[in-house]
Parts: sequence; C-alpha cells; structure tokens
Amino acid sequence: MKKTATLIALSLAFVLAGCNTVKGVGQDIGKAGSAIERAAK
Repeated sequence: MKKTATLIALSLAFVLAGCNTVKGVGQDIGKAGSAIERAAK
C-alpha cells in the first residue's frame, strides 16, 4: 500500500512539473513572437 501511494505521488509530481514546463515554453515562444512582430514594424 505504501509503495502504491508513493508511486502515485511521484507520478502526480512529474505530471504537474511537465505541465508547468510546457506552459513556460509556450509563454517564451509567445514573447519571442511578439518581439519579432515589433521588430518587423
């Protein structure tokens, strides 16, 4: 039972960390796109 709870907790931590990473990359790409757009004007 303890091993199962630990496995679930670790899996949840990895999923949440992955979501934050993907979100951060999306924000960085959006900022880069905005900078390129401003430079083009």
